[in-house]
Amino acid sequence: MATASRRGGLSGEYHHYTANTTTLLLGTGTSITQAAMRELAKAGVLVGFCGGGGTPLFSANEVDVDVAWLTPQSEYRPTEYLQYWVRFWFDDERRLDAARAFQLSRLARIETLWLSRALKDSGFDVTADVLASTLAHHRKAIEEATNTTDLLTLEARLTKALFKMATRAVDYGDFARAKRGSGTDPANRFLDHGNYLAYGLAATATWVLGIPHGLAVLHGKTRRGGLVFDVADLVKDAVILPQAFLSAMRGDEEQEFRQACIERLARTESLDFMIDTLKIIAQDLGQGIE
Repeated sequence: MATASRRGGLSGEYHHYTANTTTLLLGTGTSITQAAMRELAKAGVLVGFCGGGGTPLFSANEVDVDVAWLTPQSEYRPTEYLQYWVRFWFDDERRLDAARAFQLSRLARIETLWLSRALKDSGFDVTADVLASTLAHHRKAIEEATNTTDLLTLEARLTKALFKMATRAVDYGDFARAKRGSGTDPANRFLDHGNYLAYGLAATATWVLGIPHGLAVLHGKTRRGGLVFDVADLVKDAVILPQAFLSAMRGDEEQEFRQACIERLARTESLDFMIDTLKIIAQDLGQGIE
């Protein structure tokens, strides 16, 4: 399958293999044929027309200034994980168990990647003992949490502690997390940008398994895209956060940071990790319920 692109009077053709593709974003100036869309639909590929930023949204069948998703239709798409998910989702205790499982997986991912040789060699040298102690404390608190409010509070506290460790790891200096879009320092801007990449991967992971984005277990259970926030947490702090501070210290441009994030997300197999975690949670909590 091929797509064509035209910019500044120049045109080019790009070949894609649908069997190895989960999401295709078509940026400014691109076009695609009906035959290509037919092949993408057969392979269950999520296609989006996007602006120059190419930032995915949180749910399919939505149109926004950045991207419009076109979702493939198939009456034969498997519903295995959707069925597991809805079996436990209406049970408050099991839904809380799922929220805990996401947060515990998040901690495990942070510990694995923050202490990796690759991150240390790139200049992100976190104190192992401090990280281990912080994660152990939050792991115990998560296991003892009795409601989602407690879990959300713990999540915010952990992220604040991670910011503190990250600034020390790269010698960034003073840092305060600003509300989305209001930060002027490079680390804040990169965090906003990188988190959207994580949301895009999370949306893809839930789409691949056929689990609606509205079936959240922790974030925004009254909003259509809440599950995307739950899943994105698996990699936001583990992958995006350290890269944001590393790129800020190097003086990277926005595109350089974006490329570094994409490469690191691919190298750490973050999409696979998201999908596998969703599968495990769905099976563990959905099996055996009639």
